Amino acid sequence: MSTTAPCSLQLVAMQSLLSNQSLAISALEDLPRLSFPEFFMEAYAQGHTEVVKAMVKCWPFPCLPLGDLTRPPDLGTMKAVLDGLEMLLATKERPSHWQLQVVELRKVYPNIWTRGYHSMARISHPGLLNARPTGSGRSQSSGEQPLWIFMDLTIDRFQNEWQDYLVQWARKRKQRVQLCSRKLQILTGSASTIQKALLLLRLDSIQELGLSKFSRGGTVKTLAPYLGYMKNLQLLSLSRMSASCYTRSPKDSCKFAAHLGQLHHLQELHLHDVLFSSENMPAILRSLKPLKTFSLSSCLLTEDNLRFLSLCSCTSQLKHLRLRSLLMLHFSPEPLQALLENGTHTLETLALEDCDITDSQLSALLPTLSRCSLLGFFSFYGNRLSVASLHNLLNHTAQLSHLTRGIYPAPLESYSVLDWWHRHIHADSWRFAQVRTGLSQMFREMGPNHKVQICTRFDHRTDRGQFYSLAPDGSWVLTQEALPVLSPLPL
Repeated sequence: MSTTAPCSLQLVAMQSLLSNQSLAISALEDLPRLSFPEFFMEAYAQGHTEVVKAMVKCWPFPCLPLGDLTRPPDLGTMKAVLDGLEMLLATKERPSHWQLQVVELRKVYPNIWTRGYHSMARISHPGLLNARPTGSGRSQSSGEQPLWIFMDLTIDRFQNEWQDYLVQWARKRKQRVQLCSRKLQILTGSASTIQKALLLLRLDSIQELGLSKFSRGGTVKTLAPYLGYMKNLQLLSLSRMSASCYTRSPKDSCKFAAHLGQLHHLQELHLHDVLFSSENMPAILRSLKPLKTFSLSSCLLTEDNLRFLSLCSCTSQLKHLRLRSLLMLHFSPEPLQALLENGTHTLETLALEDCDITDSQLSALLPTLSRCSLLGFFSFYGNRLSVASLHNLLNHTAQLSHLTRGIYPAPLESYSVLDWWHRHIHADSWRFAQVRTGLSQMFREMGPNHKVQICTRFDHRTDRGQFYSLAPDGSWVLTQEALPVLSPLPL
């Protein structure tokens, strides 16, 4: 007999029962606990919202991991789930087998719905269920067990339909519902919209915060007081922000910095297309504790800014550093050299990309680069190197025992003078062929554990690039790939 037959028979039985929703709902009282996950999956997949609502109310496990189902809930399904939660909250004396405490809308438990009811029963959220709210201004009725909802929230002008419905539902029940968001993206400059969301959220649940596309004056000034309550924030990303949107005076910068200084668990800071004034960059970054990851891209950077970064405590113990699309053509090499010096015993990832670094600047950096003994990834595309300097750089990085991947620029000899200023155009094919011939032997000597690539074209709008690498048979292989990202930290 086929081993799939029992499962098929069980599926047919469930589908038959679900064909009569009233009968299916009445049967839930006698449904074995081990059958709940599979029965819920079938009701969810077939859109039997009344059955879904009833099952949410009497869910026999502490957590309902909706985010790990094969498809996200549509608005109708989300309304059914919330109606079930409403009935659960309204029931003062619950049967002992009604166990639901957490609704998980993120994808955090792979294959949980197919691993059996034992796995479902073991899901827990230690430390949060008994913690008291911080920073939300909410009170909680004495003796009532709160209901927790975990999701990754995006605050935008164009809200996801079911997400917007959920937020409105939770706001009306904020005395009983704790809304948590590990990853929070704020993509609107509306101070009132931001405030409404932050007053609802459990702020100490936020571990990653992204702020983008702010253009209104004082938006971050409005946000700043809430930062201090994000006690577990580990990653902060600011992008596409003008100076006026987060500060109007040095005094405002100091206030913003004071709240940043309270983020004792902050490990990663990413700044992209952020317009700093000469005064507010030091004021803001000076307050930060040592970081593990720092990324600065497409910002108007001065040599004084770079010198400050090299002296700032937040860059003193970096594991991952990216400087991208920063015009350093006329900079003295000393500030960058000092910044790298801080990381000679800690840096694992170093990306100095599209910064117009020249031969003379690189020559000054090489002794420090050679002492970055833990470096495992190095990216240097988009810089102004001659063939001779590229050979010199490869000779130095070949001595780094932990290095497994290096991305290097096509040297100046690969381009015509005009093409260099339009590097989204391919390198001249004939010129680059001559350059490759001279690089082949050196690439072979780098060893099999060191993946070496030459980037001849890149586009930061699409995060794609064109790369050449040397195959084992000595031929050159051309690939189109995503540009590398910084190594993620375990959060």
